Amino acid sequence: MRNLLLLSNSTNFGEQYMQWCKSIIASAVAENSKQIVFIPYAGVGFSYAEYTAKVNKALAEVGIQVINIDDCENEIEALQNASAIFVGGGNTFHLLKTLEDRKLIEHIRTKVDEGVPYVGWSAGSNIASPTICTTNDMPIVEPQSFNALNLIADQINPHYTDKTVANHGGESRMQRLKEYLAANQDKRVLCLPENTYVAVREGEMTYEGNGNGILLRYKSSETLHPNTII
Repeated sequence: MRNLLLLSNSTNFGEQYMQWCKSIIASAVAENSKQIVFIPYAGVGFSYAEYTAKVNKALAEVGIQVINIDDCENEIEALQNASAIFVGGGNTFHLLKTLEDRKLIEHIRTKVDEGVPYVGWSAGSNIASPTICTTNDMPIVEPQSFNALNLIADQINPHYTDKTVANHGGESRMQRLKEYLAANQDKRVLCLPENTYVAVREGEMTYEGNGNGILLRYKSSETLHPNTII
C-alpha cells in the first residue's frame, strides 16, 4: 500500500525553510525514520551536499536526518535499504533526467509499492504524477521522456496561483493548465497552492493544508477544501 506525502512547497514567504511542513513530514515518517534517503537531483546551481545539509538543518528540530543518495557508493542499494524516500524541489526536468540517467525510477517505484513512505515537495511532488507535463519549470535539460514515477493517477501543479501580473500579456497558470487538459481530456490536475499538500494513506488520497485547492478537469473544476478525500 502506497504511503505518500506530496507537498506543494517547502518554504512559505517570510518563514524559515520547511518551517510550515516539518511536523507534517515527521508525522508521515514517524515509524520509518531510521534510514531516510534524500534525492537532491532537482537542485541546480548549488551542490547536492549543500542541499542535503539544508534539509538536515531544517528537520533536526523534529528528529529527522537524511542520507544524500549522491554520497552512496551504490545508489540502488541505498534505495533498497531505505526506510523512507525524500525527493526535494528544484528543477523538475533536471530531476527526472538524472533519475533516468542513473536508472533509479523503477527502484523508487518498487520501494513505494512495498509501502516505504515517499515524501516530495515541489519538483519531488511533480514526479509522483504520471508525467511532468504540468510542472512550472523551464526545460533546462532534456529527459528521455516526460514519463515520471506514476505513483498517483492525477497530475500535480505545485505552487499553484491564480494571481496575474498587472499589464502583462502572458497566459495565467489556469490558462496553461487548461491547455494541457484540452490536449489530454481524460486527465485531472491537482492544483496545490502554497502551504497545501495531498497525502495518500491506505489507498485513500486526501487534500490538506491551509487554504483551498482545485481539482481541474477538462471543461470543469472542483474546489478542494482541507480534509477532502479526492
